Amino acid sequence: QVQLVESGGGLVQAGGSLRLSCVASGIGFSRMLMAWYRQAPGKQRELVTTIAIGGATNYLDSVKGRFTCSREDAKSTMYLQMNDLKPEDTGVYYCASGFWGTGIRGRGTQVTVSS
Repeated sequence: QVQLVESGGGLVQAGGSLRLSCVASGIGFSRMLMAWYRQAPGKQRELVTTIAIGGATNYLDSVKGRFTCSREDAKSTMYLQMNDLKPEDTGVYYCASGFWGTGIRGRGTQVTVSS
């Protein structure tokens, strides 16, 4: 079955940390650029980070220095370590293969940061 499944979201206080995981199945994970997106209520979807084959990453300016994306190809898994979380990081976080609309995406995991 071709799918991406996110986990690790939750409720955390500002300044706290969460680690999201995205497990892929049915796709050639190790040969793909992967991405994390997020969407807050009433706001447009944002590209949070991409991670290329080999591990090179790019980040949204507002998360640089706080978020770290990594991948473990042997487990077809991508991670997003989120530190020093802020209320504006609240939203549904989605993992995607490639850029939005070019591959598949998961159902999302909710991240809520309280002030």
